[in-house]
Amino acid sequence: MARNLNPRFKESRRLGVNIYGHPKAMDRYRKGMGRGDKKLSTYGEQLLQKQRLKAYYGVLEKQMRRYMDEAKKSADITGDQLVRLLETRLDNMVYRMGFASSIRQARQMVVHRHIQLNGKRVDRPSHRVSIGDQVTLKESSRDIESFNSNFRELKSHPSYISRDVESFTASLTKSPDREEIPVEVNDHLVVEYYTAL
Repeated sequence: MARNLNPRFKESRRLGVNIYGHPKAMDRYRKGMGRGDKKLSTYGEQLLQKQRLKAYYGVLEKQMRRYMDEAKKSADITGDQLVRLLETRLDNMVYRMGFASSIRQARQMVVHRHIQLNGKRVDRPSHRVSIGDQVTLKESSRDIESFNSNFRELKSHPSYISRDVESFTASLTKSPDREEIPVEVNDHLVVEYYTAL
């Protein structure tokens, strides 16, 4: 399985946003350092937004193109649908639901079969979570302290997710609206990038 193993903080600083949500990720970043105050061309801005979106969800270029092709077929706005498709990946849902402290940890949990979807083991991070699907931490994995504390101590979660702390279960209650998805990306520029290719 291909993975992005670039240094996380360095990538956040290069992209100009705190992709991984770590409080120290942007500590070395200041105006005039790196790409801080560079004037980008139209293409440069489109490329930057595309790279940000890929980094948020930890997907590679080939996967992004597949999601883009699928989003184009939707009746919804292409950019909104693209972000919605990425948001409902199983690894991202595991992260948003609070089972994992990062998207990388969420992916590892899925691959190592700590997560069940509707009572069945699923080990594919890209698996699509549908409305009403139940995501559960496997019973034998509940003794792992980091998984347990991650889920119990989550302070906030998006409104399209419901959680039952006692049963270590969470579910997707509705299709997320673009405004609710906590991703700082100008999606129409991402669509323009792929349209121009």
